[in-house]
Amino acid sequence: MSDRPADKRAGFARWLAGKDCTDCWKAARDADTESKQEWLAAKRTAEQEAALAWAKQFDMPQLEGPEKALDWGERSRHQLMTAAHTALVLEGSWDEADWAELEEKARAIARAGWWIDQREAEGADLLELLDAATEADCGTQNPFR
Repeated sequence: MSDRPADKRAGFARWLAGKDCTDCWKAARDADTESKQEWLAAKRTAEQEAALAWAKQFDMPQLEGPEKALDWGERSRHQLMTAAHTALVLEGSWDEADWAELEEKARAIARAGWWIDQREAEGADLLELLDAATEADCGTQNPFR
């Protein structure tokens, strides 16, 4: 505290009195990080289970790509397709025939990386994104080849 001006020391001491010491702060931070990691792992597991159940229910093909991208791609596809259904069908003017056509286009995209790249897109933009997809995004399972 000797580096502080005399008139600022009392206020700084009061502020410090309400804070944890460095060791206590680090211990709390580390414990908080562990609980966040546990929470995130549980959340990802639940999202992954939901994405796989959805993919099975709606006959979506298995994605292709590096092993570490597959789960992320599945979650991204599920989230974007769900957002698109909400925006286009539930809140929009699409009927089930329009949606079925979009689903077929989505089934053609097998590259996990494509779905990951679109993860922050708006659901209403999905049709435009699918139309812009390239042959390389379709993968080896493409039924339209």
